[in-house]
Amino acid sequence: MSLTGTTATASPPASAIPSAQDLVERVRKYDPSADAGLIERAYDFSREMHAPQTRYSGEPYHGHVVAVAMILADLRMDVPTLCTGLLHDTVEDTPATLDQLSREFSPEIAALVDGVTKLGKMELSSKRTKQAENLQKLVVAISTDVRVLIVKLADRLHNMRTLNHIPRPEKRERIAMETLEIYAPLARRMGINRICVELEDLAFRHLNPAAHESITRRMVDVRAKQGEAVAEVSAEIAAKLLDAGVDARVFGREKRPYSIWRKLERKGLTFEEIADIYAFRIIVPEPDDCYRALGVIHQTWRSVPERFHDYISTPKPNNYRSLHTTVIGPGNVRVELQIRTEEMERVAERGVAAHWRYKDQAYRYDAASARAAGGDPLDRLRPFMEILEQGGDPEDFLEHAKLEMFSDQVYCFTPKGDLIALPSGATALDFAYAVHTELGHACVGAKINGRERPLRTILRNGDVVQIVRGGTRQPPPGWEELVVTGRAKAAIRRLIRASERDEFSRIGRIMAEHAFRREGKSFRDDNLSDALARLELDTPETLFEAMGRGRISSAELLDAAFPGRKDERREQTSARQLIRDDKARLYVRGRGLTQGVSLHFAACCSPLPGDRIVGVLIPERGVEIHTIDCERLQEFENDPDRWTDLAWTPEAETSAVSIGRIHAVMHNEPGALAEIARTVGENRGNIANVKTVKRATDFFEMAFDVEVFDVRHLNNIVAALKMCESVVDAERARLEHEDEPPA
Repeated sequence: MSLTGTTATASPPASAIPSAQDLVERVRKYDPSADAGLIERAYDFSREMHAPQTRYSGEPYHGHVVAVAMILADLRMDVPTLCTGLLHDTVEDTPATLDQLSREFSPEIAALVDGVTKLGKMELSSKRTKQAENLQKLVVAISTDVRVLIVKLADRLHNMRTLNHIPRPEKRERIAMETLEIYAPLARRMGINRICVELEDLAFRHLNPAAHESITRRMVDVRAKQGEAVAEVSAEIAAKLLDAGVDARVFGREKRPYSIWRKLERKGLTFEEIADIYAFRIIVPEPDDCYRALGVIHQTWRSVPERFHDYISTPKPNNYRSLHTTVIGPGNVRVELQIRTEEMERVAERGVAAHWRYKDQAYRYDAASARAAGGDPLDRLRPFMEILEQGGDPEDFLEHAKLEMFSDQVYCFTPKGDLIALPSGATALDFAYAVHTELGHACVGAKINGRERPLRTILRNGDVVQIVRGGTRQPPPGWEELVVTGRAKAAIRRLIRASERDEFSRIGRIMAEHAFRREGKSFRDDNLSDALARLELDTPETLFEAMGRGRISSAELLDAAFPGRKDERREQTSARQLIRDDKARLYVRGRGLTQGVSLHFAACCSPLPGDRIVGVLIPERGVEIHTIDCERLQEFENDPDRWTDLAWTPEAETSAVSIGRIHAVMHNEPGALAEIARTVGENRGNIANVKTVKRATDFFEMAFDVEVFDVRHLNNIVAALKMCESVVDAERARLEHEDEPPA
């Protein structure tokens, strides 16, 4: 979607907008066989559809889509992509339909327009979740046809060039930030440096205008002072190469404002230190000439240690290839040099767009030439698809995708010599997940350059990493903190979610079996179909997980499995207080109490047979039964006349079944919940409800409501739980005030 709006500013004259013939001529320079008629029809169609519309600048809207098409022509894209640039907003902003585009142009063009249209709504929302969802759509769309991304980048580039016309500062800032965080990194990932650096500078201008203006102003001064010196250095380099028989063209390259700002931030340099570096590019015919030129340079001037990078033998993941070196050049100044061939220059500037060539009498993407150049740039999308496949919410995806996009590279090798590119700061565990997700899951150790090293070891360029496999797929606590790549974090989180589901499913199954046993019913998975339908669940495993997490109680399962029981429970609910009162009268006795006095178990302390208890008279309610150590009794300390001594009856010692709550702290490890449930069952208890209190990396706390006979029974269960290997601590807990009092 593009930036539209109404304004009183006069529209530029029609002559300011390139004509269809201008566009055709630009395309014909690199594709003489281009279908001029198709381009002209798309041009006229978009002009007609957008005729009533203007942009914030007052420019006819048609001028925007033509500008997008011209950017695509500069990237030497094929005709369907150019037509998509002209038509990319027609479906969203005009009465045109995809069927109409398919009939009048081609299904291919209609599909491309559809892909761009679905992504257009990204600019409508400033909400992080919406942005994350649309980034997911973007990844899916460009993995199907990368031309969708290229059109989107051209669209965003022209929008950024005209961003100053948007009246609202907050909207300008949001669009600039989105450009810097998503679109520029995607352009770099696909190797389209020409668009990437301009997007970064335009975004920087709006996000930090004072810094941008300051750097730009100082660069003007540097240009005036160093212009003559740059020409002299360039001429001297060219002369040295010519004397050595190396055919080359040499030219200075000016640093970009955003690049300077990043160096100021990252390296703590002063502007003068950065401005003191001359930067040149040397273009030669063949790869062999790159190394010959490098030899001439290093034999003529002293090289700066650790400032040499060979991206020809080891290309960057986006296919960027070049030799980088820094020397102390003429006049004792530092000189940065990039040495590459014409083909490498095209790939460096246009990335994936550099591989559209003649093939079978057509101008189309040539994957073979991309692979020959060092690998297909489309492979750079694979990590995003893998992150998407890991599941999780959109915000997780956005976080992990940004980790993938914002990263300097470190290059390591498998024992077989395969190159693995990772972001700077990556660990041996990141390496395992980069090779294969299952290898990461099974990883138990690593050997780096033949020596056993911890999985948290940060890798360096050239390391040979061998991963030691184990037999488990369960992530140990803290694994997510050992990795920095989005791919590894997403895979580990998915594995943790799967492990949690298994744990909660196991405890939920035990709860379901106990519930059916209490009802005298046989329990089988294939008997749950009616209950699943009533609970609107798909599978028994989904049911067990929900029960294990405390989202569905045993009573709700029984109600769904045996609908007649639901009516019975409704009657029981209306009489529950009377039943509880009856139990209180049956199980509790007190001196001076008459038959008509109402007794109630207090929900705050959940008295169990065996507890020392006391009664407190509550006006209009009767006597509340509390344990002697209940904190709420402090409220009645100054009113002793309301207190009465109570004791348990013999029936309570033999017939009572009450609810006690246990608070447990457990290791966050596989099997912990299942061990808890098994231990409670082996000690003749029954888990009625489960609640997660707190979850951390290494430990988690849970509250279990357990059916017990008396306080001794509860204490026995607590003692048994403390003997479990996965339990750190367990103790009796009081029911919260809002919880249902035990029956």
